[in-house]
Amino acid sequence: MTPPRSSAPNRWIRDPRTGLLRPRGLVPARPKLPTLPGASRRGFLRGVLRGSAVTLALPWLEIFAGRSARADTCDNGLPKRLILWFWGNGNRPAKWTPTGEGDTWTLSDELAPLAAFQDRLTVCSGYSVKVDNISPHWSGAAGLLTGQQIEGDDDNWTMASPTIDQVVADAIGGDTAYASMQIGVQSDEVLSYAGPNAPNYGETDPWTLYQRLFGESFREPGGKSTPDPALGYRRRVLDSVMEDVRSLQSELGAADRLRLDQHLEGVAALEDRLRKLQEDPPDLASCVRADAPGESYPEIDGRPQLQAIHAAMSQLVAMSLACDQTRVVALQITRPLNNALFPTASDGHHNLTHNESGDQPEVDGITTYLMSCFADFLGALDAIPEGDGTLLDNTIVLACSETSEGKTHSLDEMPVLLAGGGCGSLVTGRHVRSYTQESVGKVMVSVLRAMDVNVATWGEGDAQVDDGVSELEAF
Repeated sequence: MTPPRSSAPNRWIRDPRTGLLRPRGLVPARPKLPTLPGASRRGFLRGVLRGSAVTLALPWLEIFAGRSARADTCDNGLPKRLILWFWGNGNRPAKWTPTGEGDTWTLSDELAPLAAFQDRLTVCSGYSVKVDNISPHWSGAAGLLTGQQIEGDDDNWTMASPTIDQVVADAIGGDTAYASMQIGVQSDEVLSYAGPNAPNYGETDPWTLYQRLFGESFREPGGKSTPDPALGYRRRVLDSVMEDVRSLQSELGAADRLRLDQHLEGVAALEDRLRKLQEDPPDLASCVRADAPGESYPEIDGRPQLQAIHAAMSQLVAMSLACDQTRVVALQITRPLNNALFPTASDGHHNLTHNESGDQPEVDGITTYLMSCFADFLGALDAIPEGDGTLLDNTIVLACSETSEGKTHSLDEMPVLLAGGGCGSLVTGRHVRSYTQESVGKVMVSVLRAMDVNVATWGEGDAQVDDGVSELEAF
């Protein structure tokens, strides 16, 4: 019951989209596929001109009536980020769901470790994944993250479309060295897909990730190094593209000329960015070389050091965001259908969800343990000052699992948390409950809109939705 596996024997994988080898866990920024104006708040045009592939960015468009256009930056000029934080095997809804609603609510027992972040946390309860549960664990994962059923069966399956992190990466990932980052604490089978049969395998070794992000090639803002000669070449290519595009203006109508002008503005902005990169990295005051993690994390009495590995990865992710190396991260502490042996647990996690009797106190304890790890992750983001707040304030963290009650594989009462708020784009400090088992896709739409990725619909079939959750949206 595993997704398609990479045949690469080491820490390099072959990208199914390009056919090229790339490091696990790091997806380089790439040209975007064409996006029609109106399909998203930010579209991209991809073309090959004079033998070179280029990407021209559209400015933010006012698409929906009553919604003003927004940039993928906060009012303080710092970038907005999205993090997908995932754990496997669900929760116990009776122990998970808070009491009270709106902004008058109390954290449940399983959510108690998040008390320090309650004012920047929103719990969404009562929402359902609206796909047929034909493949326990995998159907829920796909329905939650793509709004569609998996393709294939338990033994050989794939996502039918990109996962939500990759939808966002396609929109904003071209502005950083890495369009997205994938981290796997327990397994490299991270639920991040660029499309069918295109999984993004995660990096599982903190030391390897540290070397790639903060090794010899890293330089802090203001540091001295030799400019990359390729930057100058790319700037010349962009200059020639502008000439080619301008030559089309005489053939276009007024509306298309306006759109073309917007394209050119995007090209000019990209040229400015390349020039600044050639001269010096962005002025990111909190960006410093991250502390080196431990070089190995062996199991202790058959139990993986999930908390220690997660803590090391959390620090690396936080600093990579502060240094604007990426703006989209998928961090998976445990995979769906995992049987990890947690501290003090008498059996593996999945076994306990099915075999522990009564109120399942050990399963409850594992979920509480995972939420304490999530609190540690939020703490790593909150420890980095940015503007008048912290990195957490400028980030949207979406935390979820592939099922609710692990024993029944239920797709109702799905556990969904939102933290940070993305510069105030999402309302936090509340419990938002659905009493009609609305599609969890509505939450995904609100997250996408908060990240300035406007979507008309999300999902297919019974899972398709065309609106978000108004109680979540501050924009």
